[in-house]
Amino acid sequence: MGNHVVVSGTTAAIPGGGAVGGDDIGAQTTEVLARIAAALEQAGASLRDVVRTRLFVTDITRWPEVAAAHSAVFDAVRPAASMYEVTGLIAPELLIEIEADAIVVD
Repeated sequence: MGNHVVVSGTTAAIPGGGAVGGDDIGAQTTEVLARIAAALEQAGASLRDVVRTRLFVTDITRWPEVAAAHSAVFDAVRPAASMYEVTGLIAPELLIEIEADAIVVD
């Protein structure tokens, strides 16, 4: 899509079941953001190019843990971010799913 990179819903799923970080939503968030960083790199972008993230969580009361992990990665970038509570993700052990949009400036 030109200079626009879209990373679809990404989770901390482990092949065969489970999630990196187990019940630690902060650890899952950190893993998801690392996976997004790798996907962006494959597309010629980086976390610095991210302009928007959408975070889907199964327990909105744990937002401070998610926000801390998100801020640790995006502190200097500060993309627009929205967080939504959902009733479930593709597997019950998954606590968060993140989408990211990036714009690469030449």
